[in-house]
Amino acid sequence: MIVLFIDNIEDFILFLDKRIMDEIFFESKQIDNNNDLTSEIEIDIILHFLSKVEESMVLYETKINVNKSSKAFNEKDIINEIQKILNKADPSIKLIKGKIREIYLSYSL
Repeated sequence: MIVLFIDNIEDFILFLDKRIMDEIFFESKQIDNNNDLTSEIEIDIILHFLSKVEESMVLYETKINVNKSSKAFNEKDIINEIQKILNKADPSIKLIKGKIREIYLSYSL
């Protein structure tokens, strides 16, 4: 498998026409810099999709870093905003929560 990391979501969107399915998968990781509940939290949203070039699978991936106060964090709202951005590129795209290992294994079977 070839992995291509795309630096920003705008460039990531340019490659969407290479995907082999309508789903774009995401996972979120909270980066715990401080245990203070009143401080800001940092979340990485990782987007990825698969494509195929000849006999090779290609994984396109990007990361969006979100800083939110712990009181205001709502993953669903962030994912809805990302979905709106993707809808502008192609309304058939669906964001699905999942890890690439599971996605790759299910596709390669």
